Amino acid sequence: MNTYFAAAAFLSFVVFLVHTFAGGRAIATPLMKAKDLHQVPKLTTYYCWHLVTIVLAVISGMFLLATLRAESLDVAWIATLLTGTFCLFGLVLPIWHRQSYKHMPQGWLFLPIVVLGIAGGFS
Repeated sequence: MNTYFAAAAFLSFVVFLVHTFAGGRAIATPLMKAKDLHQVPKLTTYYCWHLVTIVLAVISGMFLLATLRAESLDVAWIATLLTGTFCLFGLVLPIWHRQSYKHMPQGWLFLPIVVLGIAGGFS
């Protein structure tokens, strides 16, 4: 059993839960209650919210699979690549749009998962 991948699976699941429950209350619910947005962009954004929810759950499952099956190393590398791109974009976006990490901390949530994925891939 790869303990790095197990830790990455656990942290990925925590990010999934934070996104789903805390983020849902803070982002998705107010989005759907907004009266000043047109339906198409509102529902498209809500759809994307749910796509992210699914992807986060799948990433956790990918790391779990790699934890339990050593021959699933390629799956863990794909999960690491995904979390790496999410991390990078999440760290660049606030700077790019002159926002604070206090208000947009998402990129930082992926950093430990990326580190664990890389460590697990080379262990």
